Amino acid sequence: MNLDHVFVCGHPALDFAATLRARRSARFEMFVSPERLNAWYLGAGLVDAITPGREEDVRAAITVREAVYRLVTDRRLGEGFDREALAVLNAAARETPTTPQLTLSGRHTDATPAQALASVARQAVELLSGPDVPLMKECGNPECTRVYIDRSRGMRRQWCGMESCGNRIKAAAYRARKKDAPARTAG
Repeated sequence: MNLDHVFVCGHPALDFAATLRARRSARFEMFVSPERLNAWYLGAGLVDAITPGREEDVRAAITVREAVYRLVTDRRLGEGFDREALAVLNAAARETPTTPQLTLSGRHTDATPAQALASVARQAVELLSGPDVPLMKECGNPECTRVYIDRSRGMRRQWCGMESCGNRIKAAAYRARKKDAPARTAG
């Protein structure tokens, strides 16, 4: 599976939750090292520079990520929040977040992995208490467990992303139709 981080969910907290892919089947972990975790923080645009991480940073990020995913799922399904996940997220959100600085060349954010994690947790709090909650949908690909913000007209978006899931599902449906077509015309 591709180790590149993907940002298709429309919100950093949802992209963060999606770093454990295919939760219902193959379960593919993206945070396999402190370097992969820091690459996510950089790729998400949360930081411009980050200090090297440690295994403890990865464990903390995975714990917060799982709490975010649980709370997103609870909110999306209209269920009450899981209290343990709520405590994990709120504890992370209370930590010191990243602090952007204005430099001669523009905005710059240096951070530690712990500060970056606190910023993600705060973004999750904002998402889960904000106006985008009704726009959260799970990808229509049965293998994918990404939740995304559907801002499409009429809220008709079905996939987390066309490149990642939509094209794959559409191509499979096309192949299935082509395979079945001769059988139907031969009768």
